[in-house]
Amino acid sequence: MIVVIDYKAGNLTSVVKALNFLGAETSVTQEPDAVRSASKIVLPGVGHFQATALLQELGLTDAVREGIAKGAWFLGICVGLQWLFEGSTEAEGMRGLGHFAGVCERFPSVFQGTVLKSPHVGWNSLEGIRENSRLLRGVKNGGFVYYTHSWRAPVIEATVAVTEYGGAFTAVVEQENVIGVQFHPEKSSPVGLQVLKNFVEL
Repeated sequence: MIVVIDYKAGNLTSVVKALNFLGAETSVTQEPDAVRSASKIVLPGVGHFQATALLQELGLTDAVREGIAKGAWFLGICVGLQWLFEGSTEAEGMRGLGHFAGVCERFPSVFQGTVLKSPHVGWNSLEGIRENSRLLRGVKNGGFVYYTHSWRAPVIEATVAVTEYGGAFTAVVEQENVIGVQFHPEKSSPVGLQVLKNFVEL
């Protein structure tokens, strides 16, 4: 059973449809006990980092920590990835899960003398894919995925793939049973379906 957390942040329905298409059994919830007992947890997300405040209010932050500690697989998508870090400049003072060190920051307005459009919307490629990534098994360097975001996570030791836009940022982070993707796999055609398939099969 894959538990998908509903915190009123956007792309929940399309993520569930994609998982169901792949044959996964899913349950959408706001209940901490359901999250604690899940074998796999998905945190989708589109929009402002402030939306993650509901996770704390509903007791879901601690439930996620407990689930991860018990060995549940966790996948954060877009804002769900950013929430895995300590926080974001999009919502000063709002704490993330803090599973990974670092703070998410907005794309620069100018990069190497060129005006950089933000948000970063559309197709871009995954680069530097680590061979030992379980989530990216079968995905080749240069595979295209779909983005829509104005804030980005830093590149850290647990980064297993990057995308270049105003410099490199974390496209996929993966450490033991905790995984995050900045792109939207449910909108990323064959590559995205492969990513979700890999998660379903973990």
